[in-house]
Amino acid sequence: MPSKGEFTKTQELVYEMKAGEAMTSPVVTVEPKTSMNGLREILRSHRISGTPVISGDRLVGVISIEDFINWLANGSPEATVAEKMTKNTTTVYEDEPLVQVVSILDRHGFGRLPVVRRGDNNLVGIVTRGDIIKGLLHKLEIGYQEEEIHRYRASHIFEDIIADHTALVFQYCVTGKDFKKAGFGATRLKKTLGRLEIHPQVLRRAAIIAYEAEMNIVIYTDGGELMAKVEPGQITIEARDDGPGIADIEQALKPGYSTAEDWVRELGFGAGMGLCNIKHCADQTSLDSRVGEGTRLEAKIAI
Repeated sequence: MPSKGEFTKTQELVYEMKAGEAMTSPVVTVEPKTSMNGLREILRSHRISGTPVISGDRLVGVISIEDFINWLANGSPEATVAEKMTKNTTTVYEDEPLVQVVSILDRHGFGRLPVVRRGDNNLVGIVTRGDIIKGLLHKLEIGYQEEEIHRYRASHIFEDIIADHTALVFQYCVTGKDFKKAGFGATRLKKTLGRLEIHPQVLRRAAIIAYEAEMNIVIYTDGGELMAKVEPGQITIEARDDGPGIADIEQALKPGYSTAEDWVRELGFGAGMGLCNIKHCADQTSLDSRVGEGTRLEAKIAI
């Protein structure tokens, strides 16, 4: 990983973009009653290695080239897709952060993930590793010129204010277990800091810290608050909650350690890298947590 201050635009975009921005839509699909012989022509003509299986608009499975090859080896000529497809399919929501999609792909070794609409779970697209790369490249092309002309103004923002000490404070409420709005506070904070013309490298680090801190509140507590204080020379990001607290802080800071519940992990969250990413992005960090009382995290970045 890069040293402090060397975070790339690509890393920032992985946190900022949603699955729906990178997915392919509309999607080539088949129905459960499609014959395996019929699937052969669909895969060939569209030059794809797999496709979602839908009934109406609802996703019921995925059929891959591996399933097709296994059928060729010893399957019945009359077999249908319903007999050979994978039924227990991992999906992602279209409004889910791309960083979670990347995590699921890496963890399970998948080549593609169906994208569904939150609420009705209807299929809206499919996202592959190639889609993610193309989506990131497109965003990079759009944002390149804007970043090149961005001026580093943060250190001068207080010059016209007469006071012994001046600070701008931004506060955001975070609702626990609400994964639909997960990352919303961090996104708004990033936009606010961007309007202050914070340097892009500092902005990236602040955005990652804020996102990971907010996700910890969402995953492990019933709610809390995210706050950023901008002062001459530094930004302080603070996350507070009245949750269960951390029993072993030293263990919690180890990469991959997580106490997230299984259902949270199934959603692609709780990979155990949040506190490590925060520590890596910040110039200074402090973590105070008491079991049964809550947690206070503070991260500082020099500007």
